[in-house]
Amino acid sequence: MNKLSYLNPEQLDFPPAEQALRDPNGLLAVGGDLQPDRLLNAYYNGIFPWFNQDDPILWWSPDPRAVFIPGSLNISRSLVKYLKKQQWTFTINKQFSKVMQGCAAPRAKQDGTWITADIQQAYLSLHQQGRAHSIEVWENDTLIGGLYGLAIGQVFCGESMFHLRTNASKAAMIVLQQHLLRCGFKLIDAQVENDHLSSMGSKSISRNDFLELLRHLRNGNVNSDSWLTTEVKIEL
Repeated sequence: MNKLSYLNPEQLDFPPAEQALRDPNGLLAVGGDLQPDRLLNAYYNGIFPWFNQDDPILWWSPDPRAVFIPGSLNISRSLVKYLKKQQWTFTINKQFSKVMQGCAAPRAKQDGTWITADIQQAYLSLHQQGRAHSIEVWENDTLIGGLYGLAIGQVFCGESMFHLRTNASKAAMIVLQQHLLRCGFKLIDAQVENDHLSSMGSKSISRNDFLELLRHLRNGNVNSDSWLTTEVKIEL
């Protein structure tokens, strides 16, 4: 039965993701808070928060779901040629909060941001617990792109990306993919399909298939030192 649920602020449980509404697609629940345990429980069950500044907290599990299999990223020859000309450097977990701020910055044809101050503080708390992570792209000492998300077992749940230079966010995705492959991750959750993601090779799968994959992978092991703060090379 598809229905909208209102969360009990005293409990961390969510209704089954399969109960999410068809219209708007994937809206499952309203309310609760953004404390780390609730957020982790949400992602563990295929649910994520997404709401505007003046909205109540809204929780989603859309159908279909956009995903990448690490190793399937579409990297065109023109992109490789472009990136080889750049003198960019790349880091992991060096400036998580600045990546979130970059993702929250106003964008063309977009009013406001869903990455509010409360969202930033919530994910920074998860980062400090070793659960949320970032990839940074640098031009000299200037942060020009990056992305962030959460690691749930062998699944990386991508949240947002940004760029201040052409292709910087794509470079961040390439670095993320090579890092995930090296560390034993099996799936990237990209949440909702869009033209940018599909151009990079994302696939849409049914929510049921996504949840089945998540249940199989969410308790899987990856390299214990996966997310140490470090500078990394891009492999093209």
